Amino acid sequence: MENPSEKTPARWESLPSWLLTQTANHAHRLVAEGFSSVGARGYHYRLLATLEQFGPASQAALGRRSGIHVSDMVATINELADRKLVERAPDPSDRRRNIISLTPAGKRQLRRLEKQLAECQDELLAPLSPEERQRLTELLSRLLDHHNRRTGTPEEPWR
Repeated sequence: MENPSEKTPARWESLPSWLLTQTANHAHRLVAEGFSSVGARGYHYRLLATLEQFGPASQAALGRRSGIHVSDMVATINELADRKLVERAPDPSDRRRNIISLTPAGKRQLRRLEKQLAECQDELLAPLSPEERQRLTELLSRLLDHHNRRTGTPEEPWR
């Protein structure tokens, strides 16, 4: 028999904020596990995807475009450069600055990460039909846009 004190109170279970938080926890776990299975982290995906979308860029520009804080950017680039997924080269217009580029190996890794991410999305959204998935994405985007406008958070460049 279930102990009533161990069950979450029903009033919490119906709160959208609680539901979003619990679902986000599952989403984070699934994505982290998926990326880990191919030797990567979320920052790796964000940086590789940003490079593919926008092309070679300085570390500062990559930070702005990917949303990766400058304090995490150097470590992320170092990890990817050590694995030959990105290359650093001096900026011809300012030798004090590096330009980061995506390598062919980096593009292949990005494809692996995208495959993992698609599988994670499928697992997360398994009980929903394709139409329900689309509707959920629309509603979540609308909520995020609303709160970004209210708080002055700039729209993310990758959206």
